[in-house]
Amino acid sequence: MSEAAAIRDLTSARPELTFENAAKAGFAGVIGTIAFDVVGLIATGQWWDIPGMLGGKIGGGLAVGVLAHYANGVLLGIIFAGLLPLFFGPVWARALQFITVQTVFGVWLFMMPIAGMGALGLGMGAMMPVIALLRHWAYALVLGLIYARLTGVK
Repeated sequence: MSEAAAIRDLTSARPELTFENAAKAGFAGVIGTIAFDVVGLIATGQWWDIPGMLGGKIGGGLAVGVLAHYANGVLLGIIFAGLLPLFFGPVWARALQFITVQTVFGVWLFMMPIAGMGALGLGMGAMMPVIALLRHWAYALVLGLIYARLTGVK
């Protein structure tokens, strides 16, 4: 096989981010966010602690926080679908890779410090980074499994 044919084979096997796949990723992101919240309830004993904090920071109360939280889950799902070819393995493993990078850089080193929790959230206790990572992994596993099921991407 020529080099050009090999490159065509590689690019044709990559899943494209179409409107349909973005919608499926968004739906998977909503279900993943529910998994995130369930793990949060198990780990912290609080339901919708993140939406409550977001609503307080935004100034719109719990309803605005819930909307922002689930919109974030949808957006992360769509971003994941667009970046899917950059990761390796089955879709659920790719989702774990994506969300681990997002958690380290987007949550531990950006969101938690600006929310007054300190780097990695350590201002809230030594378990905070672990709980945050477990919650995000729950999101990722559900996102990856549902997205794969809906799209047939392996």
